[in-house]
Amino acid sequence: MSQNIKLCKGLDIKLAGKAEARLEDAPMAKSYAVSPLDYENVTPKLLVKVGDKVEAGSPLFFDKNNPRILFTSPVSGVVSAINRGEKRKLLNVAVEPDATQVYKELKVVDAKASRSEIVEMLLESGLWTRIVERPFGVIANPDASPKAIFVSAFDSAPLAPDYNFALKSEKAALEAGLAILARLTDGKLHLSARKGDEGYMSEVKGVEYHTFSGKHPVGNVGVQIHHIDRIAKGDIVWTVNVQDVVLIGRLVMGGKLDMTKVVAVAGSEAEKPCYKRIIAGAAVESIVGKVLENVRIISGDVLTGVTTAADGYISANANMLSLIPEGNVYELLGWAMPRLHRFSVSRAYFSWLCPKKEYKLDTNLNGGERPFVVTGLYENYLPMDVYVAYLLKACLVKDLDKMENLGIYEVLPEDLAVCEFVDPSKIEMQQILRDGINLMIKEC
Repeated sequence: MSQNIKLCKGLDIKLAGKAEARLEDAPMAKSYAVSPLDYENVTPKLLVKVGDKVEAGSPLFFDKNNPRILFTSPVSGVVSAINRGEKRKLLNVAVEPDATQVYKELKVVDAKASRSEIVEMLLESGLWTRIVERPFGVIANPDASPKAIFVSAFDSAPLAPDYNFALKSEKAALEAGLAILARLTDGKLHLSARKGDEGYMSEVKGVEYHTFSGKHPVGNVGVQIHHIDRIAKGDIVWTVNVQDVVLIGRLVMGGKLDMTKVVAVAGSEAEKPCYKRIIAGAAVESIVGKVLENVRIISGDVLTGVTTAADGYISANANMLSLIPEGNVYELLGWAMPRLHRFSVSRAYFSWLCPKKEYKLDTNLNGGERPFVVTGLYENYLPMDVYVAYLLKACLVKDLDKMENLGIYEVLPEDLAVCEFVDPSKIEMQQILRDGINLMIKEC
């Protein structure tokens, strides 16, 4: 057992509507979608047209930047729509599923195979897209060799799913997936769990095991990398979500692309907060059912997720749907009220008197954007040696040298989500950082 790493900085936002430990099977959706917008720095090239018949595992499009990277259909059926936005930008490819699923025959190998054979298997199946490369948070380059691979077995975000419950019957698939990932690096395969809530993670073999304790963002893999083996300039590390590790293991064990996963449906506006077994890319309405008016549906957690419509689709990287009230109700003289029902990290509200209270928060920003000043506030909540304000200002002025020196290789937008939440200036920190990262990709 490795030594526990305790983080003192962070913030747990206690929201009402946490998913109950109850698993239900969501009905087959009317359609499933694969979107290039769920991935960074992808330029899609279509391989299908409306009306084409596809199998589960058939490629729908590939990345022009690296044609080996395929994006495959999670179900068999008929391509029902190719949705585009401005300037014919590809938004997603929708597939209407068959009543009986048919799976594409794939060449499947186990952990005893060569690294090149494993890479080709993951590329052909489309599961390679689930491997994220740091720095920059893009799909991993199959020709690169990472110094290590990191997997976080828990999520500390508000209302995040409990993976011990979601994956309680997937131990064999998890171990098979980890065995495959271990063959992709000459370095270590790191697996991290929450101290005191390890489940069967401590029993997994062939990994460098770690435990963490503390407040959010302790579950972020970027924070864990920072405290285990920091990323320096020139380093490459890969990360994989624990649910995606199970998908890889299931491919090896079953010989077919089974994109079934468990997601949490949570939030104060969720009718029955619980866990749902779905197929990746499902239509939102098949997961949450009827949604009331003035409800924000977020594909992912409330800090880093993406707003989606009731007739939209769950994102490829989302393991939950969050339903919270829209913040479109004006509160007269709200600034002068005690506001015991509102949460704040400052003592301007009396919520600090109730540290264990769960809050029903909406999307209201409670004010507009204000001057971005250096306050030292952000460093109190980010458990990383990064000067947030200075890094963001370097991104704003596009100073590549300062961005490097201030730690842009170590962070992704999700790591600054808590800082954005507590920011009194209402600055979109995650977007500023993403723009800075995209500039680094373009220039370097």
